[in-house]
Amino acid sequence: MMPLDELEAQSSSCALPSLRSLAGAVNCSKCATRNICMPAGLSESDFQRIEALICSSRKVGRGEAVYRTGEPFQNIYTIKSGSFKTVAVLREGQEQITGFQLVGEPLGMDGIGSDSHVCDAVALEDSTLCVIPFAQLEALCYQVKPMQRHVHRWMCAEIARESGQLTLLGSMSAEQRVSSFLLNVSQRLQARGYSSTEFHLRMTREEIGSYLGLKLETVSRMLSRFQKENLIDVQGRLIRILDIDGLPHP
Repeated sequence: MMPLDELEAQSSSCALPSLRSLAGAVNCSKCATRNICMPAGLSESDFQRIEALICSSRKVGRGEAVYRTGEPFQNIYTIKSGSFKTVAVLREGQEQITGFQLVGEPLGMDGIGSDSHVCDAVALEDSTLCVIPFAQLEALCYQVKPMQRHVHRWMCAEIARESGQLTLLGSMSAEQRVSSFLLNVSQRLQARGYSSTEFHLRMTREEIGSYLGLKLETVSRMLSRFQKENLIDVQGRLIRILDIDGLPHP
């Protein structure tokens, strides 16, 4: 299936719909995720400028790519609903999952430095994205300073995430990696107003292993160990954290 960026490139303007169905008009000021993906302190006129900037809200089916490695960088995406994984293709042809993105988080930041994407972005479930042309976002940042600071925070968070993954892969034990992953998901969901102690993992054990640099069997064994120690309860992809302080910390 053709990635969304490729479809968008075939349109002459943002007013033209992509081949994916539109998910409705964009209304940032009334969106449930505005406190996550938008900066505080925006005026009504600021919101109107941002809404005029966003091309559309678009649905992405499970397993569908938003963009692929090497494709031209054009847009930043914010996740309105659903979740995604970013995947890098190594020299040997193997795939390495480099991150999981949740509601309110941006996609596409990887392309800013080189003007082309360095990974694939694939939906873990049926999702909805807001599409923001980056060139227009840059221009808006000169006019709306809170938005400029917010984009800078996005960039800093991307750097911190990459640094954190290097630490995760380079110095942590298997149980610390799995525990850190669960705690990270817990904290991010809590920041979005969801339960921090009970949640469904949208990714498979194999995908978690790819991200953590562990084999599928090791991920399953660590989860089983935590369950035997009454730290968590696992029912398929449903995770209940029973003792958050007892989970191994780095």
